[in-house]
Parts: sequence; C-alpha cells; structure tokens
Amino acid sequence: MPEPRIALVHDWLVSPGGAEKVLLELHEMYPNAPIYTANYVPEKFPEFKNADIRPTWLDRISLAKRKHQLFSVFRAWAFRGLDLSDYDIVISSCSAESKYVKTGEQTLHICYCHTPVRYYWSDYEWYLAHPPFGKLNWLVKGLLPLMIGWLRRMDYQGAQTVDSFVANSRFVQARIAKYYHKSSTVIHAPVNVDQFEVSRERDDYYLIVGRQVAYKRLDLAVDAFNELGLPLKVAGTGEEITKHKPRAKSNIEFLGRVPDADLPRLYGRAKGFIFPAEEDFGIVPIEAMANGTPVVAFGVGGALETVVEGKTGTFFPEKTPASLVDAVRRFETMKFDPDVIRAQAERFSQAVFRQTMKQFVADEWCRFKGDEAAPVAEARTAEQTAVAAAS
Repeated sequence: MPEPRIALVHDWLVSPGGAEKVLLELHEMYPNAPIYTANYVPEKFPEFKNADIRPTWLDRISLAKRKHQLFSVFRAWAFRGLDLSDYDIVISSCSAESKYVKTGEQTLHICYCHTPVRYYWSDYEWYLAHPPFGKLNWLVKGLLPLMIGWLRRMDYQGAQTVDSFVANSRFVQARIAKYYHKSSTVIHAPVNVDQFEVSRERDDYYLIVGRQVAYKRLDLAVDAFNELGLPLKVAGTGEEITKHKPRAKSNIEFLGRVPDADLPRLYGRAKGFIFPAEEDFGIVPIEAMANGTPVVAFGVGGALETVVEGKTGTFFPEKTPASLVDAVRRFETMKFDPDVIRAQAERFSQAVFRQTMKQFVADEWCRFKGDEAAPVAEARTAEQTAVAAAS
C-alpha cells in the first residue's frame, strides 16, 4: 500500500500554547505534510520555520491576528471553503473551526479535539459575562445571544463531517459525546518531559505558568495569594495580566514571558505549582511534575487525569478564592516524593503520544480503506470503553 498523502489543519497560529505543542508533534511525525491554518504569525513560532504553512485568505486581515476571537464566523467561512479532498488523510488539530474543512469520500478526516468550541458550548455563559474585547464587549454581549443557535448548528454540522475524533482527555471525550453526539478515542496530549529533570533544591515560592486568558482564572490565584501573603510568581502574558496585576500585592511577582530555556529552573525551584483553570487537559501541570514539583489544582477537568491526590499534589473543590486558600494551607502541611511525581509525568511523554497517535492513524487508515484485518492499537480498545459511558 503506498504512503498516504497527509495534510494537517490548525485553527490559528498567532500565540503559543498547548494546542500548538500538539501541532508541533504532529508536524514532527509527518514532516512532509503541509499545515493549513486561518492565521499565521511566523515570528511567534520559530519552531515552524521549516514547515510548509499555508494560511487562509483571513491572514490578510491584520486585526484577525490580534483579535482572532472576533473572527469566528469569518474563520468558519475560510475553513469551509478549504477543499482538501486531494489528500488521503487530513488531521485537524481543533478547538474551534478547523474541523470544517472540505474532505471528499476518499479522504479520511481525523480530528484531534482539544475541546468542543468553549465559547459556543461549555463556557458560553462565562464568555458572555466576561468577553475579552474591551470597548467592544457591549457588541459581543448584544450579538452573541442572537447568533448562538446558528453558531452551534454550524459547529455541530461541521463535527458530523469528521470520520474519527481523538480527545485529549476523558473530560473532553465526554464533551464530544454531549455536544457532537460522536464517539472518540482518548490520546492524551504530549508533554516534553525530557527537557526537565527532578530538582532537589527548592525555594519558597509558588508558581503559575501559561497564557493568561479569562478561563485560566488568574483572578482566583491573585485573590487567594493576596490573602495568604505567600510568594507567587506568574510567568506568561495575556489580557488577564493587565486586568489583575494592578490589584496584586507585593508578594505576587509578574515575570512576563519566560524563555523556554529558563522554565526548567523556574519549575524546579518552585515549592508548588498553582493551576486554577478548568482545563481540558493541561500541559503545564505535567511540566511542573516532570521537575518533581507538586501541583495545587482545581479538581475538575483534565487535572483529575494527571494529578494524583496526596501523591503528586492536591485539589481544591470549589472555584472560589477561599477554596484555593484552604488547599494551599493544607498543601503546606503535606510531604511529597519528587521521584514519584516525576514518574507520573512520564506517562504523558512525547514518545508515548507519538507511538499511540501514529498507530491510531495507521489503524484508522486501514479501516477506512476496508482492511478490517488491520491491527487495532491497544490504547484505542481501552479508551473506546470509556466513550460508551461518556455518551
């Protein structure tokens, strides 16, 4: 059987995050596959400098790069007009509209779903109450309720064109079943644990790392550590930094964007890692654990699949500053083994992802072409059991 022609699709490449790390792994697995995306900011992604990036017509609109959240309808049109039926396999890396691409009957479309679109489905009420558009918030609050029914129908219909869904966690698997009525296979997102090692020396600060957008709930951490008075370092950029930095007390330090080369030391010297988001999967807690650093996480979502209570961290049950304060005070009395924490992180390595994902794609391709005798990845069989319960 000849090697299939493969294309990759990603929502946008405008700022680095966990989804872009998944795309990078897919690119390294299939280096000859072009990458189609709505918008591309090359200077933000030196790791893709040798990749064949093919942005849509939307890339000519500069505002669409700065405020991509405002362009969901235009992005939907751009992807729906993108005909990839000449490829044998299309793999979309999707949390928004990239799954809408056209594929013919002879093309297998696999969607690696980071989450069904948050602002249409699971977090609609939150985004309506906290739109991140500044002076345009009034417009979004007025238009979104009028358009949400149509947007959801369009998103649902786009999901039905996907042949095989892959979820990055059981949490997202349940969302795919709930909102799209589709089964999926769980393959956890890859984490480059090899760039980290267990640190034996610790300082007294807590740490937050990542792109700070509204659902990451930096506000909870600022409120909690304002009360606790304990040292907290925040590494990353985003609109939530601008919003909450002015009210943070002197024990909270904002570091801005930290180069990747400096992250291991920052993670490794931290007393604990704070993760207040309801995250679909969550790569940064695993990066922290790869350094042997325990995690204090909100006890919902992907964190429940990666953090082990009492062994690699602890949870706070309510999305309130008081609940986080209680968890940190409890954490202060707990003891952790850095080697046990590191071992947990290694379960989510790049090597595990590549092996599992590549086998899944090969199996699905054989199945799509009608070779029912093709071997089925062991991971798929195990995870398919979970989707029945989720749906």
